[in-house]
Amino acid sequence: MKCGEKCLRLYAVTDRRWLGDSTLEQQVEEALKGGATFVQLREKQLDKKSFYREAVSLKKLCRKYGVPFVIDDDVELALESGADGVHIGQSDMALLDAREKLGPEKMIGVSARTVEEALEAERNGADYLGVGAVFSTSTKPDAVDVSLETLRKICESVSIPVVAIGGIGTENLPKLAGTGIAGVAVVSALFAAENIRKSAEKLRRLSEEAAAGNAGEGV
Repeated sequence: MKCGEKCLRLYAVTDRRWLGDSTLEQQVEEALKGGATFVQLREKQLDKKSFYREAVSLKKLCRKYGVPFVIDDDVELALESGADGVHIGQSDMALLDAREKLGPEKMIGVSARTVEEALEAERNGADYLGVGAVFSTSTKPDAVDVSLETLRKICESVSIPVVAIGGIGTENLPKLAGTGIAGVAVVSALFAAENIRKSAEKLRRLSEEAAAGNAGEGV
C-alpha cells in the first residue's frame, strides 16, 4: 500500500506505557475511530513472538479501517507480519538495504532532522519523512529539536510528504500551519489522553487545518 499526503494527516505512533486496563488493539481502534489516518507500531521491549502477534493483530485492525500500518525499525518483522512498510531512523538499517528487502511496493518512512538528511532520503527512495522533534518531548528525551524554520526548509526542499513529530499536541499543533507538512505524528497526545477517540478527532481537525492550502496534495 502506497499513500499520498492525506493518509499522513494524523499519524499514530503506539506506546504501551499508557495502556492501563486497555489492550493496545483497543486503544488503536479508538484512535482510528477518532480519525487517525496512519498507524506505526513501536515496541522496544517485547519479545519477538509477542511483537509478531501484536503486529499481525494491528495489521488486521488497520485493514478494517483502510489505514496504512508500518513497523518501527524492524524490517524483518514488517515482512513477516505483512505490514505495509517500515519507518527507519538515521541510525537504523540503511534505506537502500531496507528497500532491497522490502521491494518497491512497501512504504518506507525515514526520520530526518536536516535538509541534507531529507534530500538524501528522498534520493534513496523514501516514501515520506518524519521530521522532529519539532517541540520538546518526553517520548524521546535525547531527540534534537528541529526549528520550525528548518521544518519549513525541509518541506520546500523535497517532493515527498513530510510529517512533523515530537511533542505535538492540541495546544501547539496550530503553530505548524504554513510549514508545508502533510500531517503530524503523535504519541502521548493520543495514547495518554483520557478519551483517545475525542483527542484523535481534535488532532485530526487541527492537522487538516495546518495542512490546508499545501500544493500538490495526494489522495
